[in-house]
Amino acid sequence: MSEQSLDKKIYSLFEVNLSIQKTLAGRYKSAFWVKAEMNKLNYYSQSGHCFPEMVEKKDGKVIAQMRCSLWKNDFITINNAFLRILKEPLKDGIKILFLAQITFDPTYGLSLHILDIDPSYTLGDLEKEKAESIQKLKSEGIYDQNKTLEFPLLPQRIAIISVESSKGYGDFMNILNTNPWNYKFFSLMFPSLLQGEKAVESIIHQLERIKKVKRHFDIVVIIRGGGGDIGLSCYNNYNLAREIALFPLPVLTGIGHSTNETVSEMISYSNAITPSKLAEYLIQSFHNFSIPVQKAKEKIEERALRFIRDEQGKLLSEIKLFSAVTKRLLQEDYTNLKNFKTALQLHAIISFQNQRSIIGRSSSRLIERSQQLLKDYKSELLFLEKNVNNMHPRNVLKRGYSIARIEGKAISNLNQIKVGDIIYTELFEGTINSTINEILTAEK
Repeated sequence: MSEQSLDKKIYSLFEVNLSIQKTLAGRYKSAFWVKAEMNKLNYYSQSGHCFPEMVEKKDGKVIAQMRCSLWKNDFITINNAFLRILKEPLKDGIKILFLAQITFDPTYGLSLHILDIDPSYTLGDLEKEKAESIQKLKSEGIYDQNKTLEFPLLPQRIAIISVESSKGYGDFMNILNTNPWNYKFFSLMFPSLLQGEKAVESIIHQLERIKKVKRHFDIVVIIRGGGGDIGLSCYNNYNLAREIALFPLPVLTGIGHSTNETVSEMISYSNAITPSKLAEYLIQSFHNFSIPVQKAKEKIEERALRFIRDEQGKLLSEIKLFSAVTKRLLQEDYTNLKNFKTALQLHAIISFQNQRSIIGRSSSRLIERSQQLLKDYKSELLFLEKNVNNMHPRNVLKRGYSIARIEGKAISNLNQIKVGDIIYTELFEGTINSTINEILTAEK
């Protein structure tokens, strides 16, 4: 009940809210369709109810917003329809067309009560996003860029973007590690969210990490499995697709679904319907290398054996020919050697007889010559002996000569003596001691 105070009519807040509630209920009796973006779903698991926050944007700015309510039973029905038609759950960040009624509660205020959501509208919007992403990539000329990279001959070093608990990841690793041909792979996990609104940011972050150490890897694989076709809209995101298209290594995808390809799969170097098929693709690449090598090995072995057999045949023929020729040559040489031996013996006998005759004649002449030389040398020696005896000092003294000495040395010139020196004069009969009183030089 309103109060009257002087000329003012006063209402309580509750009365105002009831009036608004009554007015809106009378004005908006029927439900109507509204298009908007679901900024936040605000799902409460305890009650099962949702209180979505709806917004409308223009040029990236929010120009309208409204709080909504979506009761548990309606949410279950609507979410199942989304899963069946979009292969995606009802989630944040999608555009929807919903049937709603305006409600006003005195306590909670104005809101829109959601009765139904048309999944075909959201599907169209998702397809529009997909088409826009493809168009942007093509207009930038990078749509096929990753496909143009050279695929490694043996993709052994693999950077894996996945979740370790993912069934698809487990299947992928099991096939690689237990292949019956014992091909060896090195892999390193880069864990990431694979679906939901944060998946794009998470996958791009891991791609940037791999890019910093790209020299350690041959390829990158994005593996997602076990989730069916649910949560694939993030792979149509332009930013994620662009990062894959421009990545410096071949990017292969195995995100496990059977519907139309996502943009990320379209622009990747190669994609497989499941992680298992992707593992088989990598093993096949080893086959593509090993099978020709094996065939080449077999061909080399076969040709080598044939060549050896041919050469062995040639060698046996050569051995037989060599043996026959050698025997013939040995026989010929043996015969020649016998002839040479006989001729050599005969020649030696004749030479010996000739040399003995020559030596006999030479021996006589040598004896005669030697005797004559001895006589000549004896006469010469006697002559020399006579001359030596004549030159002996004693014989010289005997002939009247003398030898003057000073201090035991023979005097050969006047410079050796001076006045007062004592000299010794040796004669045949004896020695005379003399003192020098005067030194006279001979006139020239």
